[in-house]
Amino acid sequence: MMKHKDQRVGIFVDAQNMYHSAKNLYKANVNFAKILETAIADRKVIRAIAYVIRSKTREEQGFFEVIEKQGFELKIKDLQIFPGGMKKGDWDVGLAVDAIKTADKLDVVILVTGDGDFIPLISYLRENKGCLVELLAFSETTSAKLIETVDEFIDLSKNKRKFLIKK
Repeated sequence: MMKHKDQRVGIFVDAQNMYHSAKNLYKANVNFAKILETAIADRKVIRAIAYVIRSKTREEQGFFEVIEKQGFELKIKDLQIFPGGMKKGDWDVGLAVDAIKTADKLDVVILVTGDGDFIPLISYLRENKGCLVELLAFSETTSAKLIETVDEFIDLSKNKRKFLIKK
């Protein structure tokens, strides 16, 4: 795919999805700074948002600060704990709404997630907003249909040294 410096990009990161993929696959942390640098590819950044869930653990505040220092705007939602102990925390709808609201100012929407729930969003952005959609994720934990739907897929697993930080 052709990338050029005048393209306006928006980057939307499903931080929980990426964090758990790196932890479960490689027992490592994600290098969000390198993901941002790779996603931007010397283009104009309009928005770079990382979506996180606050579960009130000690190490997460440091994690949030690191992501912010690396250049992301943070959107934080508290983990919901239901009677009976079930836990829920995701940003799928919020991320999708932000991408749609921002799409008119973008040439390229970049998603950083492996979650196949974003397929309808990708189709909408491409068909109704005229945006190119790029995806950065670990292939082992990414929906194959999601990969087929985007204009470009960058497999973070192919360069673990660059995109992971060993614990």
